[in-house]
Amino acid sequence: MKTKENKTKEFDAVGFMRQMRDKISNDIADLSKEEIVEYFKKNRPKERIMPCA
Repeated sequence: MKTKENKTKEFDAVGFMRQMRDKISNDIADLSKEEIVEYFKKNRPKERIMPCA
């Protein structure tokens, strides 16, 4: 039975997602509902990356 070789990842998607989630959580922790809505309106990416079908 073959085993996978240990490869170092160039980009850790799960780690990046957790880091960004924690940053956003800290940014909006003390904001009101209206301020949170404005935060996400202001910080929305200009272009969205859509998965290929």
